[in-house]
Amino acid sequence: MSAIINVSMRVDALPKEKFISGKDGKVYYNFTVSVNDEPNQFGQNVSLTDSQTQEEREAKKAKVYLGNGNVVWTDGNIKTAPKKEKAAATVEDSLPF
Repeated sequence: MSAIINVSMRVDALPKEKFISGKDGKVYYNFTVSVNDEPNQFGQNVSLTDSQTQEEREAKKAKVYLGNGNVVWTDGNIKTAPKKEKAAATVEDSLPF
């Protein structure tokens, strides 16, 4: 483990239209966690925002802030997760055999 982050989130600020029904029948919500290098005036360096679609980002839509927090422990060694690559569909993929 390379970090522990505490966050407080305003549940009433979640846009209901962005709730996602999973294949397992459970309800999910996508949000983005940002960690800043420097804390704000309240000692917080973590912010929680509503995840934006590519269209929302391109339109420069304002972020919806849902909460904030702080990093309470780190070993100084946080790594990025590998990106999942989408395989291009081929004609063979659509064949029934």
